[in-house]
Amino acid sequence: MPSFPRILLGLFCLLVAILLLAPTLVVIPMSFNGNKSLAFPPVGFSWQWYGNFFSSPDWTTSFSNSLIVAIIVAVVATVIGTLAAFGVSRAAARRGGLLRALLITPMVVPGVVLAIGIYAVYLDTHLVGTVTGFVLAHTMLAIPFVLIAVQASLEVFDRRLETAASSLGAGRLTVFRTVTLPLILPGVLSGALFAFITSFDEIIVALFITSPYLKTLPVQIYTSITRDADPTVAAVGTLLFLATSLIIIAGLLLGMRRERT
Repeated sequence: MPSFPRILLGLFCLLVAILLLAPTLVVIPMSFNGNKSLAFPPVGFSWQWYGNFFSSPDWTTSFSNSLIVAIIVAVVATVIGTLAAFGVSRAAARRGGLLRALLITPMVVPGVVLAIGIYAVYLDTHLVGTVTGFVLAHTMLAIPFVLIAVQASLEVFDRRLETAASSLGAGRLTVFRTVTLPLILPGVLSGALFAFITSFDEIIVALFITSPYLKTLPVQIYTSITRDADPTVAAVGTLLFLATSLIIIAGLLLGMRRERT
């Protein structure tokens, strides 16, 4: 039978979870509002805002833009961040600490400062409103998350396994492919997921480098809120919440399956 402190701690965790989820859960009924307004509690019931999302070129195009950019950023940032994590972990302690501090700078510098600097550079290089510009900017923002995730896996990685594989005649590429990568794969996948979410959800830099011809979903949400504020925004938020929840649940199930095997 669980003790009273454990029950109290469980209730406290439940309260914190409700506090964190409450704003998101409020959005769900707002997406079915019968009136053309963001109001809670909703008045009436309607599916029209979901239909508006799937039928409006502005929403579908911005969603596809965000998805394409986020996928490219996840791949590029994961490769660069993983290599950077290896470089930091294998460097001397003082030099590795300095490199790590430099690489995580985009996480520390205010987003508006970064956005202004990126915008100034993009004006001269004609990258404003281009997929390349978005990918480069978002990759810079996503690399620190990959670095932290992969480096955390490398901290608990036993390098004697690499030495053992090398002593048996395996080359460096074979050692990395068959020994190192499978063991740090959870960190790499976590970094890739964080990179994808960072790009897909980024708004500050996107507002500076967007154009009428290329908008991401967060920019479209911001534009809709400031222009008409109809419940289509709530419908988009609900769809993103459900998609994120499914991804998290799938990740948990895969992790539980791996632990069992």
